[in-house]
Amino acid sequence: MSVQVTRRAAPADDEVFGKAYDSRIVARTWEYVRPFRLHMGWAIALMVTIACANLAGPFLIKLAIDEAIASGNVGLLTLTALGYVLSALIVWLGTFGQSYIMSWVGQSALFNMRRQLFTHLQRLSFNYYDNMETGRIISRMTGDVNALNEFLTSGVVAIASDFFVLIGIVVLILAINWRLGLLTLSVVPVIAVATHIYRSRSRQLYRDVRTQNAIVTGHLAENISGVRVVQAFAREDVNLQNFDKVNRANLQTLLKASAFSSAFNPITVLISTLATVLIIWYGGQKVLQGVLTVGELYAFLAYVGRFFEPINDLSSKYNSMQAAMAGGERVFELLDTPPAVQNKPSAYELPPIRGHVVFEDVIFEYVPGRPVLRGISLAAKPGEVVALVGHTGAGKSSIISILLRFYDTKGGSITIDGHDIRDVTTDSLRRQVGLVLQEPFLFSGNIRDNILYGKLDASEEEVIAAAKAVNLHDFIESLPFGYDTEVNERGTTLSQGQRQLLSFARALIADPRILILDEATSSVDTTTEKLIQKALETLMRGRTSFVIAHRLSTIKAADQILVLSQGEIIERGTHTELLGQEGYYYNLYSMQFRYQELGLAHNVFGGDEDGAPPASLPTAPAAPATPTPAPAQ
Repeated sequence: MSVQVTRRAAPADDEVFGKAYDSRIVARTWEYVRPFRLHMGWAIALMVTIACANLAGPFLIKLAIDEAIASGNVGLLTLTALGYVLSALIVWLGTFGQSYIMSWVGQSALFNMRRQLFTHLQRLSFNYYDNMETGRIISRMTGDVNALNEFLTSGVVAIASDFFVLIGIVVLILAINWRLGLLTLSVVPVIAVATHIYRSRSRQLYRDVRTQNAIVTGHLAENISGVRVVQAFAREDVNLQNFDKVNRANLQTLLKASAFSSAFNPITVLISTLATVLIIWYGGQKVLQGVLTVGELYAFLAYVGRFFEPINDLSSKYNSMQAAMAGGERVFELLDTPPAVQNKPSAYELPPIRGHVVFEDVIFEYVPGRPVLRGISLAAKPGEVVALVGHTGAGKSSIISILLRFYDTKGGSITIDGHDIRDVTTDSLRRQVGLVLQEPFLFSGNIRDNILYGKLDASEEEVIAAAKAVNLHDFIESLPFGYDTEVNERGTTLSQGQRQLLSFARALIADPRILILDEATSSVDTTTEKLIQKALETLMRGRTSFVIAHRLSTIKAADQILVLSQGEIIERGTHTELLGQEGYYYNLYSMQFRYQELGLAHNVFGGDEDGAPPASLPTAPAAPATPTPAPAQ
């Protein structure tokens, strides 16, 4: 079977490959280094010391040849030898100290940067995550921050040191013999042209490498996340073919970039060889003429040999500088992204609530101009149970999202006990609301930790009480380590029903005044559902509860049932009242009841649990023909 793979382009901002030096990025990065400026001062002092010790070596040998050996001065010869050893020792110790200090400064600065990034990501609104892939966000926290790390720990001081050494060498060779010095420096324009050509070409090659790396990373992340689906459909071989194509494209790009980079160093070696030949030819003549000493000729050769080392180092640092500037630009772009939902300057703490929730003509949209909720009005009195019913995309989860203020509305208002939720702090609002999602998310750690996530300062008695309330305690006690049993990432060691029960306990331990069940029993088997149903009825008593209904049999006792279609409430009432109207809800309930009589746990909104779609679905009343985007549910 031939498999066609569409090459996925890297996101536009991942292709950004800016200047090798951007003063704005450097200035903002310096803000993280500023607290450690004393350590930076020590590193710079060591840099100067190292450079001077390196430059002293050829001069000491010149002194030994021209002064000590020529005059037979053994004492001076001994001093120059000891001076050379001392300079080498200074270089070794100074390099160690400088490397350690810069690593400490860089890691400390980036520790603070990562912490700020993590804090910012935790506070960004959901609309940011709706439009940004997880892989790209992680890339900011790892690849881009690491690029800045390399710039801080080895790039800054190394580049400064290279420039310092270059200037020192130029001054020294011109001081020894300015004519020979100018002849030596005549190769610099050739190096400059070669470096410019290399830089221009390598920029595009490096961009291609980053693009291919992003594509490979995307394939890896997608297949790791979906490994269960891959194996369920026996797609391992097909996926391997797809990965081989993008991986081979990545290999070819890397080899191309490596081949080009490998050609640059031999060119600089050739140019440095040319400079050495010029010195030997011209300098040798000057020695024969008595204008130049042998020691001065040796010093020239040594300094010219060292002259090309920082040039090569600067050339190799160019790509890492570009990567650091581009990475810094993306990191600071993320940090500058404001949360779409923010507290007003005058926002106040929401006082303890009773749970009187009122929606007044609420309009909401994920994409401007494409509303998913149109004029929603509802009122839930304290202690009432409000059920939301409707097909996928009707807007049920959107109502929950704006009640928790994960998003802000475009029009209308939502009040709790008379407090507009836009006037109170989001933390004080969400602390008084308990949420159980359709797909429970558990964190790595033990069972106790996951329950305590709803109330970190809860006692052991409260943890056990919450587990008992959802009939989970006996199961936990049956485990070898009880509440200390480790839960793998996302709770993969537990069944779907057990994960759901655990998420119930986590929400209930916070004792919220408003309880939200987002299709919380849809993934629970019938036996488990019966175990928790009675507990839920007790726990919802006295709390305002919003239930997104998956099985209509679970909401018969709801005080209000709101039937939604295309972002509007088309029917409302109690279970009995809605059945009496014989409308949309009546058709949904009748269909589900018929399937249950046949022994199928049917989901009228998307097929039964065995995956078979229903023979037909009831037709909802006509609604405005405005397209509804996918995120509505």
